[in-house]
Amino acid sequence: MKPQLSVIVIVHDMRREAPRTLFSLSPGYQQGVAAEDYEVVVIENGSTDPLPAKEVERIAPSFRYHRHETSSSSPVDAVNLGVEMARGECVAVCVDGARILTPGILQHMLAAFRAFPNPFVYTLGWHLGEEVQNLSIKSGYDQAAEDRLLDSVDWRANGYALFSVAALALSCREGWFSALAESNCFALCKSEFVRLGGFDPHFQAPGGGLVNLDFFALACAAPELTPVLLLGEGTFHQFHGGVATNVAMAEHPWEKFHQEYVRLRGKTYAPPSFSPEYLGRLSPEARRFLPSKT
Repeated sequence: MKPQLSVIVIVHDMRREAPRTLFSLSPGYQQGVAAEDYEVVVIENGSTDPLPAKEVERIAPSFRYHRHETSSSSPVDAVNLGVEMARGECVAVCVDGARILTPGILQHMLAAFRAFPNPFVYTLGWHLGEEVQNLSIKSGYDQAAEDRLLDSVDWRANGYALFSVAALALSCREGWFSALAESNCFALCKSEFVRLGGFDPHFQAPGGGLVNLDFFALACAAPELTPVLLLGEGTFHQFHGGVATNVAMAEHPWEKFHQEYVRLRGKTYAPPSFSPEYLGRLSPEARRFLPSKT
């Protein structure tokens, strides 16, 4: 029997971070879904220190591992390959395998596919720590500090506890009703991903540059798709030396990313304007990120 949903996880030299992410996709952690409802396809993207395949595949029978040999520092080809390998009619894409998921993401993604005829489901993102890691890195935040932080909350038993030790990503700074320009965990029908052209392989900047923003805008503008933001769920970025997330703001590669975007699209980048539907519920831990009353 085919799974309803295929979750594509892209990893690159994430021996420390990926096991936590994959645990957060395990049937024992995810709530309201059965193991046979979904599969997880892990694409190891050109890593010099890859995960052991057996370590991934023993998490659950529905976990698959594929090593993608490439010299590219962009995840674009890996994402497209993962979707091609997917057995489910719907695909969820986790572009950055260093992000831990909350326990209700898969349940609510599947609920969105039942509630809407053709949804584009997306989530907000957080950084572990008191502030975004582009800032906390200046105060000494690193992997050791993050390990201590994660040890301070029983997130494996209650993934929503992660909200208490995290800060909203800059792309989501307004909280639950932010107007987003990208999502690091989104889902849609596999056929729609293909129809939209997938991730444009010409985006070859490190980390993919603005390819995630490019696809997000494309999906939100597609008249056939209904954007659906999941309330109360999200992903939490672990410190792993990310090309854009783990550098000081003064060193952020936005300008190089934008130059590639302009060259490929012939225009400056502008975030999409759209009105999403909302689905989900806010746990007590998640309510601290409601917009402030003025």
